[in-house]
Amino acid sequence: MTPLKPRTISTEGITAPFRHLTFRRIWLASLLTNLGALIRSVGAAWAMTQMTTSADKVALVQTALLLPVMLISMPAGAIADMYDRRIVMLVALGMSLAGATALTALTWLGMVTPDSLLILCFVIGSGVALMDPAWQSSVSEQVPAEALPAAVALNSISYNIARSVGPAIGGMVVAAAGAVASFALNALLYLPLLVALFLWKRISEPSYLPPEKLSRAIVSGLRYIANSPSIKIVLIRSMITGVIGGAIIALMPLVARDLLGGGAQIYGIALSAFGLGAVIGALYVPEVRKRLSGEAAIRACALSMSGALLAVALSHELVLTSAALVLAGAVWMISWALFNIGVQLSAPRWVAGRSLAAYQAASSGGIAVGSWGWGHLTDAAGVDTALLISSGLMLISPLLGLWLRMPRINLQSEDAEALAHPEVRLALTHRSGPVVIEIEYRVAQENARAFHNIMQDVQLFRKRNGAYGWSIARDIADPELWTERYHCPTWLDYLRQRNRSTHSERALDRQAASFHVGPEPVRIRRMLERPFGSVRWKDDVPDHTASEALLGDYNRNRT
Repeated sequence: MTPLKPRTISTEGITAPFRHLTFRRIWLASLLTNLGALIRSVGAAWAMTQMTTSADKVALVQTALLLPVMLISMPAGAIADMYDRRIVMLVALGMSLAGATALTALTWLGMVTPDSLLILCFVIGSGVALMDPAWQSSVSEQVPAEALPAAVALNSISYNIARSVGPAIGGMVVAAAGAVASFALNALLYLPLLVALFLWKRISEPSYLPPEKLSRAIVSGLRYIANSPSIKIVLIRSMITGVIGGAIIALMPLVARDLLGGGAQIYGIALSAFGLGAVIGALYVPEVRKRLSGEAAIRACALSMSGALLAVALSHELVLTSAALVLAGAVWMISWALFNIGVQLSAPRWVAGRSLAAYQAASSGGIAVGSWGWGHLTDAAGVDTALLISSGLMLISPLLGLWLRMPRINLQSEDAEALAHPEVRLALTHRSGPVVIEIEYRVAQENARAFHNIMQDVQLFRKRNGAYGWSIARDIADPELWTERYHCPTWLDYLRQRNRSTHSERALDRQAASFHVGPEPVRIRRMLERPFGSVRWKDDVPDHTASEALLGDYNRNRT
Protein backbone atom coordinates (compact mmCIF):
# COMPACT_ATOMS: atom_id res chain seq x y z
CA MET A 1 0.00 0.00 0.00
CA THR A 2 1.56 3.32 -1.08
CA PRO A 3 1.29 6.09 1.54
CA LEU A 4 -0.31 9.34 0.48
CA LYS A 5 2.12 12.21 0.11
CA PRO A 6 1.15 15.63 1.45
CA ARG A 7 0.95 18.49 -1.01
CA THR A 8 3.76 20.99 -1.00
CA ILE A 9 3.65 24.71 -1.70
CA SER A 10 5.38 25.45 -4.97
CA THR A 11 8.18 27.91 -5.38
CA GLU A 12 8.13 27.58 -9.19
CA GLY A 13 6.94 30.33 -11.50
CA ILE A 14 3.39 30.79 -12.69
CA THR A 15 4.21 29.27 -16.09
CA ALA A 16 5.62 26.00 -14.71
CA PRO A 17 2.45 23.93 -15.41
CA PHE A 18 2.70 24.74 -19.13
CA ARG A 19 5.67 22.38 -19.35
CA HIS A 20 3.17 19.50 -19.06
CA LEU A 21 1.42 18.66 -22.33
CA THR A 22 -1.90 17.53 -20.84
CA PHE A 23 -2.33 20.66 -18.75
CA ARG A 24 -1.23 22.94 -21.60
CA ARG A 25 -3.64 21.32 -24.05
CA ILE A 26 -6.61 21.40 -21.66
CA TRP A 27 -5.84 24.94 -20.48
CA LEU A 28 -5.80 26.35 -24.02
CA ALA A 29 -9.01 24.51 -24.89
CA SER A 30 -10.69 25.71 -21.68
CA LEU A 31 -9.73 29.29 -22.56
CA LEU A 32 -11.73 28.95 -25.79
CA THR A 33 -14.64 27.31 -23.96
CA ASN A 34 -14.70 30.10 -21.36
CA LEU A 35 -14.61 32.64 -24.17
CA GLY A 36 -17.60 30.98 -25.84
CA ALA A 37 -19.54 30.86 -22.56
CA LEU A 38 -19.06 34.58 -21.98
CA ILE A 39 -20.05 35.42 -25.56
CA ARG A 40 -23.22 33.34 -25.02
CA SER A 41 -23.93 35.14 -21.73
CA VAL A 42 -23.89 38.49 -23.52
CA GLY A 43 -26.21 37.14 -26.21
CA ALA A 44 -28.63 35.62 -23.70
CA ALA A 45 -28.83 38.73 -21.53
CA TRP A 46 -29.25 41.03 -24.50
CA ALA A 47 -31.78 38.74 -26.17
CA MET A 48 -33.86 38.90 -23.00
CA THR A 49 -33.75 42.71 -22.99
CA GLN A 50 -35.11 42.62 -26.56
CA MET A 51 -37.95 40.23 -25.69
CA THR A 52 -39.13 41.91 -22.47
CA THR A 53 -38.81 45.17 -20.55
CA SER A 54 -39.00 43.35 -17.21
CA ALA A 55 -35.83 43.79 -15.13
CA ASP A 56 -36.92 40.67 -13.26
CA LYS A 57 -36.65 38.55 -16.43
CA VAL A 58 -33.29 40.07 -17.37
CA ALA A 59 -31.82 39.33 -13.94
CA LEU A 60 -33.24 35.77 -14.08
CA VAL A 61 -30.80 34.95 -16.92
CA GLN A 62 -27.98 34.97 -14.36
CA THR A 63 -30.17 33.02 -11.94
CA ALA A 64 -30.87 30.33 -14.56
CA LEU A 65 -27.16 29.95 -15.29
CA LEU A 66 -26.05 29.85 -11.63
CA LEU A 67 -28.96 28.20 -9.80
CA PRO A 68 -27.97 24.67 -10.98
CA VAL A 69 -24.65 25.07 -9.18
CA MET A 70 -26.54 25.55 -5.92
CA LEU A 71 -28.95 22.68 -6.60
CA ILE A 72 -26.68 19.90 -7.88
CA SER A 73 -23.18 20.85 -6.79
CA MET A 74 -23.10 18.44 -3.83
CA PRO A 75 -24.08 15.39 -5.94
CA ALA A 76 -21.61 16.64 -8.56
CA GLY A 77 -18.87 16.88 -5.93
CA ALA A 78 -19.62 13.35 -4.71
CA ILE A 79 -19.52 12.06 -8.29
CA ALA A 80 -16.17 13.80 -8.83
CA ASP A 81 -14.75 12.06 -5.74
CA MET A 82 -16.20 8.65 -6.69
CA TYR A 83 -15.76 8.24 -10.45
CA ASP A 84 -13.32 8.90 -13.28
CA ARG A 85 -13.16 12.70 -13.42
CA ARG A 86 -12.33 12.72 -17.12
CA ILE A 87 -15.55 10.82 -17.95
CA VAL A 88 -17.57 13.10 -15.65
CA MET A 89 -16.23 16.17 -17.46
CA LEU A 90 -17.01 14.69 -20.88
CA VAL A 91 -20.61 13.96 -19.87
CA ALA A 92 -21.02 17.43 -18.37
CA LEU A 93 -19.62 19.11 -21.50
CA GLY A 94 -21.99 17.05 -23.63
CA MET A 95 -24.92 18.32 -21.57
CA SER A 96 -23.89 21.97 -22.00
CA LEU A 97 -23.23 21.43 -25.72
CA ALA A 98 -26.72 19.97 -26.17
CA GLY A 99 -28.28 22.98 -24.43
CA ALA A 100 -26.25 25.47 -26.48
CA THR A 101 -27.13 23.68 -29.73
CA ALA A 102 -30.85 23.67 -28.89
CA LEU A 103 -30.71 27.38 -28.01
CA THR A 104 -29.02 28.14 -31.33
CA ALA A 105 -31.63 26.18 -33.29
CA LEU A 106 -34.64 27.75 -31.56
CA THR A 107 -33.24 31.27 -32.00
CA TRP A 108 -32.42 30.60 -35.66
CA LEU A 109 -36.01 29.43 -36.24
CA GLY A 110 -37.45 32.41 -34.36
CA MET A 111 -39.07 30.14 -31.77
CA VAL A 112 -37.18 31.24 -28.65
CA THR A 113 -39.25 32.80 -25.84
CA PRO A 114 -38.23 34.25 -22.47
CA ASP A 115 -39.22 31.01 -20.76
CA SER A 116 -37.44 28.72 -23.24
CA LEU A 117 -34.33 30.93 -23.03
CA LEU A 118 -34.29 30.55 -19.25
CA ILE A 119 -34.87 26.78 -19.44
CA LEU A 120 -31.99 26.23 -21.88
CA CYS A 121 -29.71 28.49 -19.83
CA PHE A 122 -30.59 26.26 -16.88
CA VAL A 123 -29.58 23.16 -18.92
CA ILE A 124 -26.26 24.76 -19.86
CA GLY A 125 -25.71 25.79 -16.25
CA SER A 126 -26.43 22.23 -15.11
CA GLY A 127 -23.60 20.95 -17.30
CA VAL A 128 -21.28 23.56 -15.82
CA ALA A 129 -22.37 22.62 -12.29
CA LEU A 130 -21.65 18.94 -12.95
CA MET A 131 -18.25 19.70 -14.47
CA ASP A 132 -16.80 22.23 -12.02
CA PRO A 133 -15.96 19.95 -9.04
CA ALA A 134 -14.38 17.34 -11.31
CA TRP A 135 -12.53 20.08 -13.18
CA GLN A 136 -11.05 21.74 -10.10
CA SER A 137 -10.13 18.51 -8.33
CA SER A 138 -8.54 16.99 -11.47
CA VAL A 139 -5.81 19.63 -11.77
CA SER A 140 -3.61 17.63 -9.38
CA GLU A 141 -3.74 14.75 -11.88
CA GLN A 142 -2.47 16.90 -14.76
CA VAL A 143 0.61 18.38 -13.09
CA PRO A 144 3.01 17.23 -10.33
CA ALA A 145 2.42 18.37 -6.75
CA GLU A 146 5.04 21.13 -6.86
CA ALA A 147 3.25 22.83 -9.80
CA LEU A 148 -0.28 22.53 -8.36
CA PRO A 149 -0.66 26.04 -6.85
CA ALA A 150 0.46 27.65 -10.13
CA ALA A 151 -1.94 25.41 -12.09
CA VAL A 152 -4.88 26.43 -9.88
CA ALA A 153 -3.98 30.10 -10.38
CA LEU A 154 -3.67 29.65 -14.16
CA ASN A 155 -7.14 28.12 -14.37
CA SER A 156 -8.53 31.16 -12.60
CA ILE A 157 -6.57 33.48 -14.88
CA SER A 158 -7.89 31.57 -17.92
CA TYR A 159 -11.47 32.43 -17.05
CA ASN A 160 -10.66 36.04 -16.31
CA ILE A 161 -8.67 36.50 -19.51
CA ALA A 162 -11.76 35.26 -21.34
CA ARG A 163 -13.93 37.56 -19.24
CA SER A 164 -11.76 40.57 -20.09
CA VAL A 165 -12.25 40.15 -23.85
CA GLY A 166 -15.23 37.79 -24.20
CA PRO A 167 -17.98 40.29 -23.36
CA ALA A 168 -16.56 42.86 -25.80
CA ILE A 169 -16.40 40.21 -28.54
CA GLY A 170 -19.89 39.11 -27.55
CA GLY A 171 -21.17 42.65 -27.83
CA MET A 172 -19.68 43.01 -31.32
CA VAL A 173 -21.02 39.60 -32.42
CA VAL A 174 -24.53 40.41 -31.15
CA ALA A 175 -24.45 43.86 -32.70
CA ALA A 176 -23.28 42.50 -36.07
CA ALA A 177 -25.15 39.20 -36.40
CA GLY A 178 -27.62 38.94 -33.54
CA ALA A 179 -27.90 36.73 -30.49
CA VAL A 180 -28.11 33.56 -32.62
CA ALA A 181 -24.49 34.05 -33.71
CA SER A 182 -23.32 34.23 -30.09
CA PHE A 183 -25.18 30.99 -29.28
CA ALA A 184 -23.71 29.19 -32.32
CA LEU A 185 -20.19 30.37 -31.47
CA ASN A 186 -20.64 29.13 -27.91
CA ALA A 187 -21.61 25.65 -29.16
CA LEU A 188 -18.61 25.47 -31.52
CA LEU A 189 -16.14 26.50 -28.82
CA TYR A 190 -17.10 23.52 -26.64
CA LEU A 191 -15.51 21.20 -29.22
CA PRO A 192 -11.79 21.95 -28.51
CA LEU A 193 -12.19 21.03 -24.85
CA LEU A 194 -14.04 17.84 -25.74
CA VAL A 195 -11.12 16.86 -28.00
CA ALA A 196 -8.53 17.75 -25.34
CA LEU A 197 -10.30 15.59 -22.76
CA PHE A 198 -10.53 12.68 -25.23
CA LEU A 199 -6.76 12.92 -25.75
CA TRP A 200 -6.02 12.91 -22.01
CA LYS A 201 -4.72 9.47 -21.00
CA ARG A 202 -5.73 9.64 -17.37
CA ILE A 203 -4.04 7.26 -14.92
CA SER A 204 -5.90 6.67 -11.66
CA GLU A 205 -4.82 4.75 -8.58
CA PRO A 206 -7.61 2.49 -7.27
CA SER A 207 -8.42 2.66 -3.58
CA TYR A 208 -7.94 -0.46 -1.48
CA LEU A 209 -11.45 0.24 -0.08
CA PRO A 210 -14.56 0.09 -2.30
CA PRO A 211 -16.16 3.44 -3.26
CA GLU A 212 -19.05 4.89 -1.31
CA LYS A 213 -22.53 4.91 -2.76
CA LEU A 214 -23.69 8.30 -4.04
CA SER A 215 -26.16 8.93 -1.22
CA ARG A 216 -23.61 7.98 1.44
CA ALA A 217 -20.94 10.07 -0.28
CA ILE A 218 -23.22 13.14 -0.20
CA VAL A 219 -23.99 12.55 3.47
CA SER A 220 -20.27 12.12 4.22
CA GLY A 221 -19.50 15.43 2.51
CA LEU A 222 -22.27 17.30 4.31
CA ARG A 223 -21.21 15.78 7.63
CA TYR A 224 -17.62 16.87 7.07
CA ILE A 225 -18.66 20.44 6.28
CA ALA A 226 -21.11 20.60 9.21
CA ASN A 227 -18.29 19.67 11.61
CA SER A 228 -15.64 21.89 10.02
CA PRO A 229 -15.94 25.42 11.52
CA SER A 230 -13.43 26.96 9.12
CA ILE A 231 -15.25 25.74 6.00
CA LYS A 232 -18.64 26.73 7.40
CA ILE A 233 -17.45 30.29 7.99
CA VAL A 234 -16.07 30.56 4.45
CA LEU A 235 -19.32 29.23 2.98
CA ILE A 236 -21.48 31.67 4.94
CA ARG A 237 -19.27 34.65 4.12
CA SER A 238 -19.11 33.74 0.42
CA MET A 239 -22.89 33.32 0.21
CA ILE A 240 -23.53 36.71 1.81
CA THR A 241 -20.95 38.34 -0.47
CA GLY A 242 -22.69 36.75 -3.47
CA VAL A 243 -26.14 37.97 -2.40
CA ILE A 244 -24.98 41.55 -1.82
CA GLY A 245 -22.40 41.94 -4.58
CA GLY A 246 -24.37 39.97 -7.17
CA ALA A 247 -26.22 43.17 -8.04
CA ILE A 248 -23.36 44.34 -10.25
CA ILE A 249 -23.41 41.08 -12.24
CA ALA A 250 -27.17 40.78 -12.61
CA LEU A 251 -27.88 44.43 -13.43
CA MET A 252 -24.98 45.03 -15.85
CA PRO A 253 -27.25 44.95 -18.96
CA LEU A 254 -29.51 47.55 -17.34
CA VAL A 255 -26.52 49.71 -16.38
CA ALA A 256 -25.53 49.73 -20.07
CA ARG A 257 -29.08 50.37 -21.31
CA ASP A 258 -30.59 52.67 -18.67
CA LEU A 259 -27.67 54.48 -17.01
CA LEU A 260 -25.31 54.73 -19.99
CA GLY A 261 -27.96 54.79 -22.73
CA GLY A 262 -26.07 52.27 -24.87
CA GLY A 263 -26.62 48.99 -26.67
CA ALA A 264 -24.99 45.59 -26.87
CA GLN A 265 -21.54 47.04 -27.57
CA ILE A 266 -21.63 49.26 -24.48
CA TYR A 267 -22.76 46.25 -22.46
CA GLY A 268 -19.82 44.28 -23.83
CA ILE A 269 -17.39 47.08 -22.95
CA ALA A 270 -18.77 47.25 -19.40
CA LEU A 271 -18.34 43.51 -18.93
CA SER A 272 -14.84 43.67 -20.40
CA ALA A 273 -13.88 46.38 -17.91
CA PHE A 274 -15.10 44.16 -15.09
CA GLY A 275 -13.18 41.21 -16.56
CA LEU A 276 -10.00 43.27 -16.97
CA GLY A 277 -10.22 44.21 -13.31
CA ALA A 278 -10.61 40.53 -12.43
CA VAL A 279 -7.38 39.66 -14.29
CA ILE A 280 -5.55 42.42 -12.42
CA GLY A 281 -7.00 41.18 -9.15
CA ALA A 282 -5.93 37.58 -9.87
CA LEU A 283 -2.33 38.70 -10.41
CA TYR A 284 -2.29 40.47 -7.03
CA VAL A 285 -3.80 37.65 -4.95
CA PRO A 286 -0.38 36.34 -3.75
CA GLU A 287 0.69 39.84 -2.70
CA VAL A 288 -2.58 40.45 -0.85
CA ARG A 289 -2.25 37.14 0.99
CA LYS A 290 1.32 37.99 1.98
CA ARG A 291 0.52 41.45 3.32
CA LEU A 292 -2.93 40.98 4.90
CA SER A 293 -4.72 38.36 6.95
CA GLY A 294 -7.74 36.72 5.39
CA GLU A 295 -10.18 38.81 7.44
CA ALA A 296 -8.38 42.10 6.72
CA ALA A 297 -8.26 41.34 2.99
CA ILE A 298 -11.98 40.49 2.81
CA ARG A 299 -12.84 43.68 4.69
CA ALA A 300 -10.70 45.79 2.36
CA CYS A 301 -12.32 44.18 -0.68
CA ALA A 302 -15.82 44.81 0.70
CA LEU A 303 -15.12 48.50 1.34
CA SER A 304 -13.58 48.92 -2.12
CA MET A 305 -16.54 47.13 -3.71
CA SER A 306 -18.92 49.45 -1.90
CA GLY A 307 -17.17 52.49 -3.38
CA ALA A 308 -17.19 50.98 -6.88
CA LEU A 309 -20.93 50.20 -6.69
CA LEU A 310 -21.60 53.76 -5.54
CA ALA A 311 -19.69 55.16 -8.53
CA VAL A 312 -21.53 52.91 -11.02
CA ALA A 313 -24.90 53.92 -9.53
CA LEU A 314 -24.19 57.66 -9.82
CA SER A 315 -22.24 57.72 -13.11
CA HIS A 316 -23.70 58.30 -16.56
CA GLU A 317 -20.34 58.44 -18.33
CA LEU A 318 -18.79 55.31 -19.88
CA VAL A 319 -15.23 56.20 -18.85
CA LEU A 320 -16.08 56.71 -15.17
CA THR A 321 -18.32 53.63 -15.08
CA SER A 322 -15.62 51.53 -16.75
CA ALA A 323 -13.01 52.69 -14.21
CA ALA A 324 -15.35 51.77 -11.35
CA LEU A 325 -16.02 48.38 -12.95
CA VAL A 326 -12.28 47.68 -13.22
CA LEU A 327 -11.99 48.29 -9.45
CA ALA A 328 -15.11 46.20 -8.81
CA GLY A 329 -13.75 43.33 -10.92
CA ALA A 330 -10.38 43.38 -9.14
CA VAL A 331 -11.74 43.24 -5.58
CA TRP A 332 -14.49 40.80 -6.63
CA MET A 333 -11.83 38.43 -7.97
CA ILE A 334 -9.60 38.78 -4.90
CA SER A 335 -12.53 38.05 -2.58
CA TRP A 336 -13.52 34.87 -4.40
CA ALA A 337 -9.90 33.75 -4.70
CA LEU A 338 -9.48 34.09 -0.93
CA PHE A 339 -12.70 32.17 -0.28
CA ASN A 340 -11.63 29.45 -2.74
CA ILE A 341 -8.16 29.13 -1.23
CA GLY A 342 -9.71 28.94 2.23
CA VAL A 343 -11.79 25.92 1.20
CA GLN A 344 -9.09 24.16 -0.83
CA LEU A 345 -6.47 24.37 1.92
CA SER A 346 -8.92 23.35 4.65
CA ALA A 347 -10.33 20.25 2.94
CA PRO A 348 -8.41 16.94 2.73
CA ARG A 349 -8.18 15.06 -0.55
CA TRP A 350 -10.93 12.52 0.14
CA VAL A 351 -13.59 15.23 0.41
CA ALA A 352 -12.03 17.93 -1.80
CA GLY A 353 -14.60 17.64 -4.60
CA ARG A 354 -17.52 17.84 -2.19
CA SER A 355 -16.03 20.76 -0.26
CA LEU A 356 -15.42 22.71 -3.47
CA ALA A 357 -18.94 21.82 -4.61
CA ALA A 358 -20.37 23.22 -1.37
CA TYR A 359 -18.36 26.40 -1.88
CA GLN A 360 -19.67 26.71 -5.43
CA ALA A 361 -23.21 26.09 -4.21
CA ALA A 362 -22.88 28.79 -1.56
CA SER A 363 -21.29 31.38 -3.84
CA SER A 364 -23.36 30.73 -6.95
CA GLY A 365 -26.50 30.25 -4.89
CA GLY A 366 -25.90 33.59 -3.23
CA ILE A 367 -25.43 35.32 -6.59
CA ALA A 368 -28.48 33.53 -8.07
CA VAL A 369 -30.79 34.42 -5.18
CA GLY A 370 -29.34 37.92 -5.02
CA SER A 371 -29.88 38.42 -8.77
CA TRP A 372 -33.54 37.51 -8.40
CA GLY A 373 -33.94 39.92 -5.48
CA TRP A 374 -32.06 42.77 -7.17
CA GLY A 375 -34.20 42.32 -10.29
CA HIS A 376 -37.41 42.69 -8.26
CA LEU A 377 -36.03 45.75 -6.46
CA THR A 378 -34.98 47.32 -9.76
CA ASP A 379 -38.49 46.88 -11.17
CA ALA A 380 -39.84 48.72 -8.14
CA ALA A 381 -37.21 51.41 -7.55
CA GLY A 382 -34.84 51.61 -10.53
CA VAL A 383 -31.35 50.33 -11.26
CA ASP A 384 -29.53 53.24 -9.60
CA THR A 385 -31.44 52.78 -6.33
CA ALA A 386 -30.75 49.04 -6.33
CA LEU A 387 -27.02 49.65 -6.79
CA LEU A 388 -26.99 52.27 -4.02
CA ILE A 389 -28.62 49.82 -1.62
CA SER A 390 -26.10 47.14 -2.65
CA SER A 391 -23.30 49.63 -1.97
CA GLY A 392 -24.66 50.38 1.50
CA LEU A 393 -24.98 46.71 2.42
CA MET A 394 -21.46 46.01 1.16
CA LEU A 395 -20.20 48.90 3.29
CA ILE A 396 -21.50 47.32 6.51
CA SER A 397 -20.72 43.69 5.56
CA PRO A 398 -17.27 43.72 7.28
CA LEU A 399 -19.17 43.71 10.58
CA LEU A 400 -19.77 40.01 9.93
CA GLY A 401 -16.15 39.49 10.93
CA LEU A 402 -17.11 40.20 14.53
CA TRP A 403 -19.02 36.89 14.59
CA LEU A 404 -17.70 34.98 11.58
CA ARG A 405 -14.03 35.85 11.39
CA MET A 406 -12.20 34.38 8.39
CA PRO A 407 -10.15 31.41 9.64
CA ARG A 408 -6.40 31.09 9.52
CA ILE A 409 -5.38 28.70 6.76
CA ASN A 410 -3.77 25.49 8.00
CA LEU A 411 -1.27 24.43 5.37
CA GLN A 412 -0.78 21.06 7.08
CA SER A 413 -4.41 20.03 6.59
CA GLU A 414 -3.72 17.12 4.25
CA ASP A 415 -4.29 13.40 4.25
CA ALA A 416 -1.95 11.45 6.52
CA GLU A 417 -0.55 8.02 5.72
CA ALA A 418 -3.03 5.17 5.68
CA LEU A 419 -3.17 3.16 8.90
CA ALA A 420 -2.89 -0.60 9.08
CA HIS A 421 -6.13 -2.47 9.74
CA PRO A 422 -6.73 -3.20 13.44
CA GLU A 423 -6.59 -6.77 14.72
CA VAL A 424 -9.83 -8.69 14.05
CA ARG A 425 -10.65 -12.16 15.34
CA LEU A 426 -14.43 -12.02 14.82
CA ALA A 427 -15.83 -12.98 11.40
CA LEU A 428 -16.74 -9.51 10.09
CA THR A 429 -17.76 -8.28 6.67
CA HIS A 430 -17.64 -4.72 5.42
CA ARG A 431 -21.37 -4.46 6.16
CA SER A 432 -21.07 -5.62 9.78
CA GLY A 433 -22.19 -2.98 12.26
CA PRO A 434 -22.81 -0.70 13.94
CA VAL A 435 -19.31 -0.63 15.39
CA VAL A 436 -18.70 0.96 18.80
CA ILE A 437 -15.28 2.35 19.65
CA GLU A 438 -14.30 3.06 23.24
CA ILE A 439 -10.99 4.70 24.14
CA GLU A 440 -9.92 4.85 27.78
CA TYR A 441 -7.57 7.55 29.04
CA ARG A 442 -6.16 7.98 32.53
CA VAL A 443 -5.67 11.72 33.15
CA ALA A 444 -4.29 13.45 36.23
CA GLN A 445 -7.04 15.44 37.96
CA GLU A 446 -5.17 18.75 37.69
CA ASN A 447 -5.22 18.34 33.88
CA ALA A 448 -8.95 17.52 33.66
CA ARG A 449 -10.08 20.87 32.24
CA ALA A 450 -7.31 21.04 29.60
CA PHE A 451 -8.00 17.45 28.56
CA HIS A 452 -11.74 18.10 28.29
CA ASN A 453 -11.10 21.15 26.09
CA ILE A 454 -8.87 19.15 23.74
CA MET A 455 -11.50 16.44 23.48
CA GLN A 456 -14.03 18.95 22.13
CA ASP A 457 -11.75 19.43 19.12
CA VAL A 458 -11.24 15.67 18.88
CA GLN A 459 -15.03 15.33 18.77
CA LEU A 460 -15.23 17.57 15.71
CA PHE A 461 -12.69 15.67 13.64
CA ARG A 462 -14.10 12.26 14.65
CA LYS A 463 -17.59 13.35 13.57
CA ARG A 464 -16.57 15.05 10.33
CA ASN A 465 -14.65 11.93 9.29
CA GLY A 466 -17.63 9.61 9.80
CA ALA A 467 -18.32 8.96 13.51
CA TYR A 468 -21.66 9.60 15.21
CA GLY A 469 -23.01 9.41 18.77
CA TRP A 470 -19.74 10.78 20.17
CA SER A 471 -19.46 11.22 23.95
CA ILE A 472 -16.86 11.67 26.64
CA ALA A 473 -17.50 10.29 30.16
CA ARG A 474 -15.64 10.42 33.47
CA ASP A 475 -15.77 7.62 36.02
CA ILE A 476 -17.39 8.88 39.24
CA ALA A 477 -15.55 6.28 41.35
CA ASP A 478 -12.20 6.79 39.63
CA PRO A 479 -11.96 10.48 38.54
CA GLU A 480 -8.76 9.89 36.58
CA LEU A 481 -10.51 7.47 34.21
CA TRP A 482 -12.08 9.03 31.08
CA THR A 483 -13.85 7.10 28.30
CA GLU A 484 -14.31 8.44 24.78
CA ARG A 485 -17.07 6.60 22.91
CA TYR A 486 -18.42 6.87 19.37
CA HIS A 487 -20.14 4.81 16.68
CA CYS A 488 -19.60 4.06 13.01
CA PRO A 489 -22.46 2.59 10.91
CA THR A 490 -20.46 -0.37 9.56
CA TRP A 491 -17.00 -1.89 9.75
CA LEU A 492 -16.21 -0.42 6.31
CA ASP A 493 -17.30 3.03 7.53
CA TYR A 494 -14.95 2.64 10.50
CA LEU A 495 -12.02 1.74 8.21
CA ARG A 496 -12.76 4.84 6.16
CA GLN A 497 -13.16 7.01 9.26
CA ARG A 498 -9.80 6.09 10.79
CA ASN A 499 -7.93 6.64 7.50
CA ARG A 500 -9.47 10.02 6.65
CA SER A 501 -7.48 11.88 9.29
CA THR A 502 -5.17 14.68 8.19
CA HIS A 503 -1.73 15.36 9.66
CA SER A 504 -3.17 18.08 11.90
CA GLU A 505 -5.94 15.76 13.12
CA ARG A 506 -3.46 12.99 13.88
CA ALA A 507 -1.42 15.56 15.83
CA LEU A 508 -4.53 16.52 17.81
CA ASP A 509 -5.16 12.84 18.57
CA ARG A 510 -1.59 12.49 19.84
CA GLN A 511 -2.02 15.61 21.94
CA ALA A 512 -5.08 14.08 23.62
CA ALA A 513 -3.17 10.83 24.22
CA SER A 514 -0.28 12.78 25.76
CA PHE A 515 -2.48 13.52 28.79
CA HIS A 516 -2.60 9.79 29.56
CA VAL A 517 -0.62 8.73 32.63
CA GLY A 518 0.22 5.38 34.13
CA PRO A 519 2.16 2.28 33.10
CA GLU A 520 -0.50 0.98 30.69
CA PRO A 521 -1.05 2.55 27.23
CA VAL A 522 -4.35 4.12 26.14
CA ARG A 523 -6.86 1.27 25.86
CA ILE A 524 -8.98 0.96 22.70
CA ARG A 525 -11.98 -1.34 22.39
CA ARG A 526 -13.74 -1.99 19.07
CA MET A 527 -17.06 -3.77 19.51
CA LEU A 528 -19.84 -5.02 17.25
CA GLU A 529 -23.04 -3.48 18.65
CA ARG A 530 -25.37 -6.02 17.00
CA PRO A 531 -23.43 -9.32 17.06
CA PHE A 532 -26.39 -11.46 15.94
CA GLY A 533 -24.76 -12.59 12.69
CA SER A 534 -21.47 -13.49 14.41
CA VAL A 535 -23.01 -16.09 16.77
CA ARG A 536 -23.07 -19.83 15.92
CA TRP A 537 -26.57 -21.18 16.38
CA LYS A 538 -25.81 -24.82 15.53
CA ASP A 539 -22.84 -27.02 16.40
CA ASP A 540 -22.40 -28.17 12.79
CA VAL A 541 -22.12 -24.60 11.39
CA PRO A 542 -18.45 -24.08 10.42
CA ASP A 543 -16.52 -21.10 11.72
CA HIS A 544 -15.15 -18.54 9.25
CA THR A 545 -12.01 -16.65 10.06
CA ALA A 546 -12.11 -12.87 10.10
CA SER A 547 -9.74 -12.68 7.12
CA GLU A 548 -11.95 -15.02 5.04
CA ALA A 549 -15.06 -12.96 5.73
CA LEU A 550 -13.42 -9.64 4.92
CA LEU A 551 -11.72 -10.97 1.78
CA GLY A 552 -14.97 -12.39 0.45
CA ASP A 553 -16.80 -9.12 1.09
CA TYR A 554 -14.04 -7.11 -0.59
CA ASN A 555 -14.16 -9.36 -3.69
CA ARG A 556 -17.94 -8.94 -3.91
CA ASN A 557 -17.53 -5.16 -3.81
CA ARG A 558 -15.05 -5.27 -6.69
CA THR A 559 -17.31 -7.31 -8.99
